[in-house]
Amino acid sequence: MKIWGHRGAYSSAPENTLEGFQRAVEMGADGVELDIQLTKDKEIVVIHDETVDRTSNGHGWVKDMTLAEIKKLNFNKSGRSKPLFMEVPTLSEVLELLEPTGLTLNIELKTGLIYYEGIEELALKQVQKQGMAERIVWSSFNHYSIQQVKRLNPSSRTALLCGGEILVTAEQCEKVGAEALHPYVAMLRHPLLAEDCRRRGVLLRPWTVTHEDDLKLAMELDVDAVMVNRIDWAKEISVLLRD
Repeated sequence: MKIWGHRGAYSSAPENTLEGFQRAVEMGADGVELDIQLTKDKEIVVIHDETVDRTSNGHGWVKDMTLAEIKKLNFNKSGRSKPLFMEVPTLSEVLELLEPTGLTLNIELKTGLIYYEGIEELALKQVQKQGMAERIVWSSFNHYSIQQVKRLNPSSRTALLCGGEILVTAEQCEKVGAEALHPYVAMLRHPLLAEDCRRRGVLLRPWTVTHEDDLKLAMELDVDAVMVNRIDWAKEISVLLRD
């Protein structure tokens, strides 16, 4: 079972920052999960929320800011990590940082609340330009975005996200050509989910695993990967559980 850092090394550095992704590398993660959105001038930035309010010292919608404007904001809002000023990274900057590492990148297309027209094609071109297409897994709660990725590049690896009270099935993954299902971790306890995915050859990668019981269940169900906030904890506990 592989361990992927959620938004980088979420518990050790500000989320979706170059410092966080570098920390995930240093902690021995097998991969990282990150989120992408589109600025006013059609630049792909790595940020979870549609606004900058929660994670930076600024206010406003990503879609209403140019890259130059959003780069002026500090995404080390708590100030508990160094350097004290951290920019929002572009997708290109994250790819450049992680290219030498061999890590898998799970890129979540944040097109559920705002549909950023053309973001799928722009992102695909970016990873192809940097020669990293084979190391990318594309995921989204917006399954139309996953269909678009498959239309543009049928060889892309994709996954459907689900959470809240909506459980996506392995059959739905098959219908859109998604090779994996990324459910909220509590959904692993549904009696049919893992069995159905296994029968249909759909990989399971739950998010976000924070408790030992959930990590143990994920291992018992032989999931492909878990997305975690605490990479060091997950690695340590998984070794103990194997022993």
